[in-house]
Amino acid sequence: MNSPEILTFGCRLNAYESEVMRGHGEHLDLSDTVIVNTCAVTAEAERQARQAIRKVRRRRPEARIIVTGCAAQISPERYAEMPEVDRVIGNQEKLDFFQFGRSETARVSVDDIMAVRETAHHLIAGFDQRTRAFVQVQNGCDHRCTFCIIPYGRGNSRSVPLGAIADQVRLLVANGTREVVLSGVDITSYGTDLPGQPSLGQAVRRLLAAVPALERLRLSSIDVAEIDDTLLGLLGDEPRLMPHLHLSLQAGDDMILKRMKRRHSRDQALRFCETVRGLRPGIALGADLIAGFPTETDAQFENTLAMVEAADLAHLHVFPYSPRTGTPAARMPQVAPEVRKSRAAALRAAGKAALARHLTSRVGRTEAVLMETDATGRTETFASARLASYQAPGSIVAARVTGIDGAHLIAEAA
Repeated sequence: MNSPEILTFGCRLNAYESEVMRGHGEHLDLSDTVIVNTCAVTAEAERQARQAIRKVRRRRPEARIIVTGCAAQISPERYAEMPEVDRVIGNQEKLDFFQFGRSETARVSVDDIMAVRETAHHLIAGFDQRTRAFVQVQNGCDHRCTFCIIPYGRGNSRSVPLGAIADQVRLLVANGTREVVLSGVDITSYGTDLPGQPSLGQAVRRLLAAVPALERLRLSSIDVAEIDDTLLGLLGDEPRLMPHLHLSLQAGDDMILKRMKRRHSRDQALRFCETVRGLRPGIALGADLIAGFPTETDAQFENTLAMVEAADLAHLHVFPYSPRTGTPAARMPQVAPEVRKSRAAALRAAGKAALARHLTSRVGRTEAVLMETDATGRTETFASARLASYQAPGSIVAARVTGIDGAHLIAEAA
């Protein structure tokens, strides 16, 4: 087995790129290599990556440790200074298998990500021990939210041509993948750099037509300010596009949204949620929310907290605000860390209650569950389900929901 050991932090795009790097083992013997694919979205994500690097060195003292990902792209010197690290390579460099050869001379290989104009095409055969696959359709971001460092790790927005996306999905489906998740940094900006400027909705429509054997398609986090009419129409008409959306909301107060430099208002977000529910009754909505953004008052936080119920959000990703050096928000008046922590806890509690409401609404229904193990899987609305009887991983099982157990549905094969 020539593949490297890979530790992946952060987003679905990182998960896809980790599979690309795993494939480098087809060309090179990387069995003695550990790749740490970092995330920079929060200070906690970076702390976890550094801790993992130290643990790997203790566990595999003879291994070659290569650090890459957004944190390495933004602060390569920080990781190069770690005695446990052998090489640091950037987000673009990690996709080039020549970077992993033995003849390299530079301990740090990180070029200017802002100079990258195209997203390289890489075909991967599948995901290790997974029943769904993440497919990169876009990379980078042209927006500059005041809290976000990711554009400096990913560069400007660039899209993968539809033909390459279709080729990748066909290969995955041929190898047994039942569900594909279209991933990127800002996928709703898809196509602005391509000839004819196709929208994300047009790309989804063409992909589903080009790969009729694909059974389930999902989208990663989307921006409500960029949704196009074609995508909305597909949500209402296309059963293979799953009834589950994850929204990049970040806050539910207009002043905080403005200071974040977001491009939607609270009302716009609520109207979007109402619109998609009218198009696809029963759809599950999730959201990213930041607690304790600089200058956030108690009243402003209450607006965000109330958004969970007002928008009927079922799946929450909650982040206590984390100052990122080099971003405008880091220079704003900061909310005390203990307040950030308590507000994040309140949001998570609201999210737990919201998920319970969603799960309760599914009791008595028959759900199509994509099995991830022999006993657990995900419904079309991305709810976690536990089945009472053994089922083959990778199968899609019709199961009747009989109850809930914490964050999981309890179901029996129909």
